[in-house]
Amino acid sequence: MSNCVVCQSSENVEGFEFVNGHSVELCGVCREQIENDTLDENHFNALNDAMWSEESDVKVLCYVLWSKLGRGDMCDMIYLEPEEQELAESVLHADANKVVVKDANGVELQAGDSVVILKDLDVKGAGFTAKRGTAVRNISIPQDVDGHVEGRVNGTKIYLKAEFLKKA
Repeated sequence: MSNCVVCQSSENVEGFEFVNGHSVELCGVCREQIENDTLDENHFNALNDAMWSEESDVKVLCYVLWSKLGRGDMCDMIYLEPEEQELAESVLHADANKVVVKDANGVELQAGDSVVILKDLDVKGAGFTAKRGTAVRNISIPQDVDGHVEGRVNGTKIYLKAEFLKKA
């Protein structure tokens, strides 16, 4: 049985891929906080030990977590090879460019979610109104239009303002 590379817990430990092709063994608590971007600095004090790991992926993850916690002083202490530093910066850069779209209730929407339209919306250029209560399945999150989702209504692919949607 393996332990979490961050906090050394042995409970609910699974592989966690933090970027394509790079993974570490994490407990459920660490994994959940990283996935939901709700890092508790008290829990991640264990990074003090983990950051000295010989494993490249562990060091990169520690650097990324310290950065997200605003602990540049700790990032300065980690020695990363140039390719490890590049990987860490690409992970941080990818997170900074991640588009976050929230529905009318403040719930984060993801590609593939289903939503319900909250009010009648005139669809410009399509000549119809998207009616309140209409379910839109398998939405996508466009990278070029802030605060919108893309989905099919009446067989037509349209952009919808997230403020007029509720996650189903």
